[in-house]
Amino acid sequence: MERKYSSMALEHNKKFIKAVYDLYDGQNRKVIGEYAKRYADLYKRHAGRFDGEVFFFSSPGRIEICGNHTDHNNGKVLAAAVTIDTLACVSLNDENTINIASYGFPEINVNLGDLAQRDDEVNTNGLVKGIIKRLKDFGYKAGGFNATTTSDVFKGAGVSSSAAFELLVAEIVNVLFNDGKITKVQKAIASQYAENVYFKKPCGLMDQMAASLGGISEIDFKDEKKPNIRKVRWGFKDLAIFVVNCGGDHSDLTADYAAIRTDMESVAELFGKAKLRFVRPSLVYDGIADIQRDISGRAALRALHYMEENRRVNAATDAIVNGDEKTFLECVALSGESSSRLLQNYHTPTDAVQAIPVAVAIAKRFDGVRAVRVHGGGFAGTILAFADADKKKAFYSHMSDIYGKKNVYVLNIRRKGATVVQL
Repeated sequence: MERKYSSMALEHNKKFIKAVYDLYDGQNRKVIGEYAKRYADLYKRHAGRFDGEVFFFSSPGRIEICGNHTDHNNGKVLAAAVTIDTLACVSLNDENTINIASYGFPEINVNLGDLAQRDDEVNTNGLVKGIIKRLKDFGYKAGGFNATTTSDVFKGAGVSSSAAFELLVAEIVNVLFNDGKITKVQKAIASQYAENVYFKKPCGLMDQMAASLGGISEIDFKDEKKPNIRKVRWGFKDLAIFVVNCGGDHSDLTADYAAIRTDMESVAELFGKAKLRFVRPSLVYDGIADIQRDISGRAALRALHYMEENRRVNAATDAIVNGDEKTFLECVALSGESSSRLLQNYHTPTDAVQAIPVAVAIAKRFDGVRAVRVHGGGFAGTILAFADADKKKAFYSHMSDIYGKKNVYVLNIRRKGATVVQL
């Protein structure tokens, strides 16, 4: 085993120190030491099984700041990569197979000679196949590699562990076999394709785009093949960002997510369009009673949410650019209220626990919390909260007492998307 990947060596490696700063916003010696141990432990586990020169790759989780359930109908979102990640130690093989060993999960083995979609393979094997298939459709190459991964992107709780994994695979293929020529948008589209077709989850493109782009971005999906991307710089240093896992798991809620998309697209069809983005908002506002009669009241309300949420994304982005913290926080809060009242994804109809509404109520009552809303798909999982930075420790302690320390994340915006880690 190479000594340069020991914890002690990494702690004194200038490239590694810079990587910790860039990827995790960690500057002090304690944080650098923690990440050095994480990388060293991963390398040791990988080298104990696989031979060859190693490469490290990191792919971030994401937060959705505004634009709840808009991407699947060609809408607008404001999203950001954050400082939790799926990390891989990788070496090449000449077996034309992809082998991925992930902590706590079954090993993935994909034969690159057989990338056909199979209904009995709606799992991570299928995801990897789908990504490779789509990248090959784009004209790119793929080859065999072995990877060992670890992740602190918590699964099933709204920060998109699936997108982090997908973009990790796409970036490995990009760097090792294509000289870094695959675009960020192509990597995201290939990952979404894998989820839609191979994993059979009808997700939009936001999660993958956020993990691919890095930083904070307003993304307009009017043309999904060429999303319009507006990168902005986060400047609200007096705000702390929290994601709180308040219970439940997204993995069994596919039908509930699909119903939101179906409702929105049913309204669009009523007006002769495939997606709500191509329906004039005035038609929805003036046709609420007709939508209720011909489809459902729930579909009418979800269509209203969609139209108003697109406008909020623009307002929130402009507020960041202009340094208007008050307006930004108002947009976040109004987005949450709309998700609760109109989109109706704070809990399922039969959910008596109502973890998200309870967590939102608890957070709102804490002095120093400036805005709070459901985070991600909803129905279970997480909330997003912005709090005064000088109340960060107190709010963390308060929420940890209720939900446990492992379920309260203090996050920072990460500048880089999925990337090779230069050591």
